[in-house]
Amino acid sequence: MRFSFPHSHAFEGGRVIVDDDDAAEGPCSVEFADGVTVIGAVRKDGDMLMLEVPTYRTARNTDVIGRRWRIERAGDGVWRSRRAL
Repeated sequence: MRFSFPHSHAFEGGRVIVDDDDAAEGPCSVEFADGVTVIGAVRKDGDMLMLEVPTYRTARNTDVIGRRWRIERAGDGVWRSRRAL
């Protein structure tokens, strides 16, 4: 499974492109618009996907703390990221 974020980081309500959303749980590729790719982990939770993104550094050398995100379809059918606690 692959997640592509159109920015250099994930944020609340941000758009996410999910490739192969029927794939098995486990390791996944997480790509950001600045060219950085990390290996995350995904599990299914009903209609949502729970995505764990590890700490990484953007292409501009900004450290981004690892976080857990709920990835869910919005009313418009687009996948969106929601911060999971």
